[in-house]
Amino acid sequence: MTHITARREVEALVAYSAPLEGRRGLLRLDFNENTIGPSPKVVEAIRAIPAEQYAIYPEYDGLREAVVASLGAGGLSPAGIGLFNGVDEAIHAIFHAFGSPGERLLTTSPTFGYYAPCARMQGMVIEAIPYRLPDFGFPLEEIRRALEPVDREGQTDPPRLLLLCNPNNPTGTRLGPERILELAAAAPRTLVVVDELYEAFTGDSVLPLLQARATGAGDPFAGHPNLLVLRSLSKTAGLAGLRIGFAIGAPALVDRVSRVCGPYDVNSFAVSAAHAALADPAYVEAYVAEVLRARDGLVAELRAAGVRHHAAGGNYLLLWPRRPAVTVEADLRREGILVRSMAGKPLIDGSLRVSIGTREQMGRFWESYRRIEGIGVAG
Repeated sequence: MTHITARREVEALVAYSAPLEGRRGLLRLDFNENTIGPSPKVVEAIRAIPAEQYAIYPEYDGLREAVVASLGAGGLSPAGIGLFNGVDEAIHAIFHAFGSPGERLLTTSPTFGYYAPCARMQGMVIEAIPYRLPDFGFPLEEIRRALEPVDREGQTDPPRLLLLCNPNNPTGTRLGPERILELAAAAPRTLVVVDELYEAFTGDSVLPLLQARATGAGDPFAGHPNLLVLRSLSKTAGLAGLRIGFAIGAPALVDRVSRVCGPYDVNSFAVSAAHAALADPAYVEAYVAEVLRARDGLVAELRAAGVRHHAAGGNYLLLWPRRPAVTVEADLRREGILVRSMAGKPLIDGSLRVSIGTREQMGRFWESYRRIEGIGVAG
């Protein structure tokens, strides 16, 4: 039986694997989500949506302004805020708007797995620079060299896109905002995208530095029209199931990315939830503080037990079990705990990525992991 073939790039594509089904009711330490749910004010806002609103296309008035207010970015215009059905949609839109066959995506390795399929579906060439071992240091000099134009058929072309996850998922590697702005300034023909989904756990955002350098109340992106910042309410505010993400940059750039999306891709429930979440920063701050305390506690246990691990940034860490990672992953799942094997990934093969939740949740994880791995009580 024959079938209709898609574009050559799509036929050769291996899709990004989404989270497994059947995760509800388990301790979710596998996809870096908020592990306790959103603010009660978010739940209240969603429950207050009247039934007739279900039949009306969503309205976005005031949401961009709320994002600007939450960022505290003086001079940032609502027109510089793009609204997307999760940051995944924003990433896809960036490649759809700017990526063409034969052009280069420059990124790091290993990093978030969705960048590569988005590049491949556009027929782009991927140049992934490895992090530096043993501590997964950022390959700054290598990235600088790779940003230089190359001669291609008589033309000198720099990479079309530079995509940096900062802190990086899964290594936690952090790059200072000053270095990111230097890279963007050195490559004005390259679109530099900074994925800041985990910024709240480390404070490495470029936005405060852009604001500090802006003249008066001017647009912070005026001097960096090739820079785009991605943010989400999934990892901190607990809205992963509602899909809401933001792209922040110069209005002209945000406009181009938004052009390739539908007019109503963000639904009304996500809009109401985002308003409520942005209006309750204390909830997010408290959750982030709890995660950082839990991470410190787990790292102390790992260190005392002599477990090889790496924790640099974000709400996750890497650890290397004694037995195969996929075996330990399966054993933990049988105990109701989900983690993610990094088997086969460059530089981190054999490790598990463990998301960090509350101290109570991480205590449960450590007790199960210690028993499964046969680790004695420290001390």
